[in-house]
Amino acid sequence: MIATAALLFALRIDELERMAVERNPAVARAEAQISASEGRKRQAGAYPNPVVGLNADEVNGGETIRYGEWGGFASQQIVTAGKRGLDRDIAGQDLASAKAMSKAERQRVVNAARMLFYQALADQRLLDVRTELASIARNTSKISRELANVGQADQPDMLAAEVEEQRAELGLQMARNAQVRTWRQISALVDRTMTPQPLEGDLDALPKIDIGKTLDTIEKQSPDIEQASLSVARAELAIKRAEVARIPDIEVRSGLRYNRELLEINRRPVGLETFLDVGVRIPIFDRNGGKIAAAKADREAARLESRRVALSLQSRLAATYRDYTDSMQAAERYRAEMIPRAEKAYQTYLGNFRAMSAAYPQALNAQRTLFMLREQQVESLAAAWRSVVELEGLLLGH
Repeated sequence: MIATAALLFALRIDELERMAVERNPAVARAEAQISASEGRKRQAGAYPNPVVGLNADEVNGGETIRYGEWGGFASQQIVTAGKRGLDRDIAGQDLASAKAMSKAERQRVVNAARMLFYQALADQRLLDVRTELASIARNTSKISRELANVGQADQPDMLAAEVEEQRAELGLQMARNAQVRTWRQISALVDRTMTPQPLEGDLDALPKIDIGKTLDTIEKQSPDIEQASLSVARAELAIKRAEVARIPDIEVRSGLRYNRELLEINRRPVGLETFLDVGVRIPIFDRNGGKIAAAKADREAARLESRRVALSLQSRLAATYRDYTDSMQAAERYRAEMIPRAEKAYQTYLGNFRAMSAAYPQALNAQRTLFMLREQQVESLAAAWRSVVELEGLLLGH
């Protein structure tokens, strides 16, 4: 009944992932960057505002001019050559890039949660191993002292047992410190105080990874590759935008004013007048050649960066898969072969020592070997899970 109750309150990996995604500021920051990109895209499609103002000509106080012509005007820039559409398309690429970054940040947080979850499982396993070792060492030290008191054990054996007890106690304390460290890291990830608690998970249940399928998944789903591809597409649009920038926009200006100047015929004011100005900036000196050249160079750099990212991921995949294979094979070898043999050797030496047919150092060495192998198995499992999380998490580190 107690075990069932403990299981009900054990923390599952999906719960830790949910807390991390909901509470880690990196995810919220990435979402805010998407909103900012959406705002910039809306702004990129906005048409230039018109200009309105006061117009005055021939402002002179003479009897004929009579302070000249006064009125108002409005001017408007007419954007040509599809510049606004290209600006929107470029902003759209920036928005897509922000979404890819957000997806990557979310995956990084999930990966961090998974790694810490399995590290916490390994810490608990290691703590259990060292707790057992410390208990055995304390009991052995006690027995050695009792035997020494009645003359049935040598002092060196007693001292060796006491040293081993101290070594086991130190290892136990270090395991406790490691567990506290991991839970503090979990607290930082989920932005709330977390203390060591039971976990619902199986450290031994390592999945089998197919490197070919993993590479295919990464090439199709990696946010890094997606961002690199978006950079190439954006660079293509930037070239088009730089090229059409040479085509001038049209400036239109018109207005209405009252002319107070007196006509010579009837000596009456000229009255209301309208005016219209239409102009373009002639691209004689500046044809935007520097920006066009820079945009083309940026496109080449983006294309090369896209290829570099793909090759880098392949290289990282190879290294991570090797680590996974090494750690998984080591953990299996420890479980199936080395630990059972070490356990048998230890029990044999321990039985001989208790029967006074073997010296304690033999039992001590066998004990040390057994627990060293168990600790190394835990370390191999933890390393294997780190590789699994990286491989299944698109090689996105936090």
